[in-house]
Amino acid sequence: MQKKGLGKGLGALIPGAEEAKDSAIFQVGVDRIRPNPQQPRRLFDESKIEELAASVREKGVIQPLLVRRGEDGYELIAGERRLRAAARAGLKEVPVVVREAEDVESLQLALIENLQREDLNPIEEATAYRRLQGGFGWGQEEIAVRVGRSRPAVANSMRLLSLPREIQDEVARGKLPAGQARALLGLEREAVMLATAREVIAKGLSTRETEKLVVRLRSGRGKRREATTLDPDLRSLVEKLQRSVGTKVRLVPRGSSGKGKIEIEYYSPTDLDRIIRVMTEVKAS
Repeated sequence: MQKKGLGKGLGALIPGAEEAKDSAIFQVGVDRIRPNPQQPRRLFDESKIEELAASVREKGVIQPLLVRRGEDGYELIAGERRLRAAARAGLKEVPVVVREAEDVESLQLALIENLQREDLNPIEEATAYRRLQGGFGWGQEEIAVRVGRSRPAVANSMRLLSLPREIQDEVARGKLPAGQARALLGLEREAVMLATAREVIAKGLSTRETEKLVVRLRSGRGKRREATTLDPDLRSLVEKLQRSVGTKVRLVPRGSSGKGKIEIEYYSPTDLDRIIRVMTEVKAS
């Protein structure tokens, strides 16, 4: 059996997980390899998979996949993009290196391999850090050392998981940069976070502009008047309306007459259409 040098791989990522230079490379049928069920990636860019498939058609799979033996064939540890591209390119077999790995080590290798390659979106990266922390008891300092990041970078990444799910989804899809998303953590209420996130996306605000917007909102401009005027019941109704329409709502009283007006913010024609649709559905129900 021919042996080839593996070059740079997962060596030194986990103690004892080094890939020996003389490790044997096997050719294994694509249909005999099943994906890693604990793969940290959840979103795959189809255009990039197609680009990789085009390269595979021309040059083949240059870097072997890392697998472990399963009950019926092999289970992938690292290299799912290459596996998908090979299947799309019509390859029947791919080069693999077989590693004996328990479930824990397999998960560690899968997480760290993706983190090292920077293949994950910011939310997948943050989730991977949390899994390393919660699943293996690693502190942020140890995670940073293992994946070659600074501890503040790891900490800042994990802060994204404190955001509402809707905002996390926007970050994962690349519509809201991580820097702007982290700035939103300075806002306390979820409804205000969501509304501000929509404004940031619609206006294409930079991180610095987003931070200034958050500071302005936190300063309570136009809010103190509301707080001193509204009784707890009215304030509760305003917050309920904000949750329903998913944007900032302001109640502006007119003196002591009991009259006033409701201001509902929107940040684009699409956002306005969404708000109207939500309000119409509420009225219909």
